[in-house]
Amino acid sequence: MKVLISGSSGLIGTALVRNLESSGHSVTRLVRPGSSSAAEWVAWDPATGLLDARQLEGFDAAIHLSGENVASGRWSAEQKSRIRDSRVKSTELLASALAGLDSPPKVFASASATGYYGDRGDELLAEDAASGWDFLADVSVEWENATAPASDAGIRVANMRISVVLTASGGMVATVGPIFRLGLGGRLGSGAQYLSWISRRDIVRAMEWILEHDDLSGPVNLCSPNPVTNAEFTRTMGRLLRRPTLFPVPRFALRITQGEITDMLLASVRATPGKLSASGFEFHHPNLEDALRWALTDTEV
Repeated sequence: MKVLISGSSGLIGTALVRNLESSGHSVTRLVRPGSSSAAEWVAWDPATGLLDARQLEGFDAAIHLSGENVASGRWSAEQKSRIRDSRVKSTELLASALAGLDSPPKVFASASATGYYGDRGDELLAEDAASGWDFLADVSVEWENATAPASDAGIRVANMRISVVLTASGGMVATVGPIFRLGLGGRLGSGAQYLSWISRRDIVRAMEWILEHDDLSGPVNLCSPNPVTNAEFTRTMGRLLRRPTLFPVPRFALRITQGEITDMLLASVRATPGKLSASGFEFHHPNLEDALRWALTDTEV
C-alpha cells in the first residue's frame, strides 16, 4: 500500500514506519515545513491550516498520530489548550482534506486514547463503553468526532484508542525505569487502579492489521488482553530489575508535584481489545512480564 502518516517521528510513528516499510509498503510523511529529511513527505501545519490537499491524492491509507505529549508538563490552562488543539484541529484539517479528494484513501486510522473511558475502577471496558467525564475523556470524544468528515465521505475510519505503550525508548518505562533501577520504585496511590498497556511491537502490528482488515472501523482499543493493577505493574518491574519496590507515592505527593495530571496517573482504565481479538489479531506480548522483559531492551528510535 501507499501510506500517508502524520506523527512519524514520535514514539509510535518511528517504529510504525519501520514496520510498514519492512512489510513492503511505501510511506510518505506528513510533516511541518522543513522538519523532515525523508525522501517522501508532504508539508502541513495544523496550527495555521496549511495543507495542500492535492498532494494527498492516490494514497491507499492514511494514519494520523500527531499530538502534543499529555505528560510533557503540568496542565496549565495554556497546556490543556495545546493538548486539545493539537489533536482536534489537526484531525479536523486532515479528515476534511481527505474527504474532498477525487481519489481518497480507503482507510483513515486516527489516534485516540483509552483515556476516552476516564477513571472507571475495575469495570471491563470494551469499545461500546460510554465515555468518561474528565479532561482527557472530553478531549478524546472531540478527537474522535473530528474524523466525521472522512467517515461521512465513505472512508473507513478507525479511531485507535491507544493505551500505555511499553518501550524503553520513551513513555512510562523510560520514565520510571531509572527510578526502579535505583531501588526507589513503588506503587502510585493505592496501587489498585488498573493500567491498560501494549508493547510497542504489538501496537505497530495492530495498526498495520487495521489497515489490512476492512471489518475494523469505529473505535478500536489498542491494548493487551490482560490489563493489570498499578501494584502488579510495580511488582513485575521490580522483579525483572531485581530491585525492591518499597517506596509508595501517596496521592497527595503526586498532587503537589504534578498538579491536575495526577488524575491521569491514578485513573483506573481496564480496557479490553474486543474488536482486535474478534478479528483474529494475535499478540506477541499478551502478558505483562513478557512485554516488560522485551520493552526494557527496545531502545530503537
